[in-house]
Amino acid sequence: MEKSILIKNIRAVDARNDMITDVLIQDGKIEKLGANIRCGADEVIDGTDFVLMPSLFDMHVHFRDPGFTHKEDIQTGCRAALAGGVTGVVCMPNTKPACDNPETVSYMIEKAEDTGVDIFPAGCITNGMSGDGLCDYDALKEAGCICISDDGRPVENAELMRQALEKSNDNGLLVISHCEDLNIINGGIMNKGKISEKLGVKGMDRASEDYITAREILLANSVGARIHIAHVSTKGSTEIIRLAKNHGVKVTCETAPHYFLLTDELLVKRDADYRMNPPLRTKEDVSAIIEGIKDGTIDCIITDHAPHAAEEKADFEKAPNGVVGLETSFAAALTGLYHTGEVSLKKIVELMCVNPRKILGLETPAIAEGKTADLIIADINRKWTVEPEKLRSKSHNTVFKGMTLTGKPLVTISKGKIRYDER
Repeated sequence: MEKSILIKNIRAVDARNDMITDVLIQDGKIEKLGANIRCGADEVIDGTDFVLMPSLFDMHVHFRDPGFTHKEDIQTGCRAALAGGVTGVVCMPNTKPACDNPETVSYMIEKAEDTGVDIFPAGCITNGMSGDGLCDYDALKEAGCICISDDGRPVENAELMRQALEKSNDNGLLVISHCEDLNIINGGIMNKGKISEKLGVKGMDRASEDYITAREILLANSVGARIHIAHVSTKGSTEIIRLAKNHGVKVTCETAPHYFLLTDELLVKRDADYRMNPPLRTKEDVSAIIEGIKDGTIDCIITDHAPHAAEEKADFEKAPNGVVGLETSFAAALTGLYHTGEVSLKKIVELMCVNPRKILGLETPAIAEGKTADLIIADINRKWTVEPEKLRSKSHNTVFKGMTLTGKPLVTISKGKIRYDER
């Protein structure tokens, strides 16, 4: 039997409520809410000045396991997740071997057991992410997949993507698209614009993302299927998705904190830690992403947590794309959206806790009696400076290095058990 936990006098915020209350957690569930709860709990936490929220769910991470465990593995990825207030993740399939078979799915789920983080492997859309032939979706689903993606690269063949979307109506697996046209990208390594021209490096034209976003929406609508657009970074994609939603297309999408906080001007440092795919864009794109978050066009905030070893990131032009983000996403969202007055705490809960789970068909979290106790206790006003060497991830390629962020998870509770405690 798990220890019982009584949290006293805390501000509890979920998608519906914002209240001061006591919270009793017992046997993995929220047992009781109310003022002045008195009981012989095993642990009592003074929640004064802190905020209780449902734990975060990140539906887009790369844990590099199996195959690239010098960058990250499932154990270190889960530790980083818990430190960021995250108790559930979707792991993208660009591992080695790629996650296109039940054995790899089972390996990932089993390795995460007892970590306190629920791992949901995304199966591949095409065999080995090769773009050649569709995977056995029934076998992937039976092994534990709830979604499919070739993230890390696009599905170049539109007819294969259409077939995958059509099949998703029967198998229920959400299709997640990495929207990129490789012919347009043509070896680009950062946003195409004034900064890429200044540096004399090949840029990634925004038309690449916008074009495939539009393609996926058209294909999904043609078969009446759901489509989820990964890591939206451009004004154009945001506008396309908004228009599609207004016309009843079953499209959802995500963005990451770096797309609403940072611009490609950081690339003048010629530091590959600021390189990811899609790349940092312009101030106009940042404004459009924020507006898309506010009006509901963008459904959720993810990290696209993509660890790379320091030596891999050493060469600006040859380094692989990707940044870590699990330990900074909550703070970055509060800093860029809540503390600037753009959105409420309830909206943060929707974006980072509720909507990802809802999109994937998982239990919708709430601070209510009988609900699973997947929770965080946070100091939303705590200022802290991101020091890469202190991150729990095996890799430290953070785009927020040296930045002062406001807000931090202090305690992460997974199924009623304290899994991270920084009090």
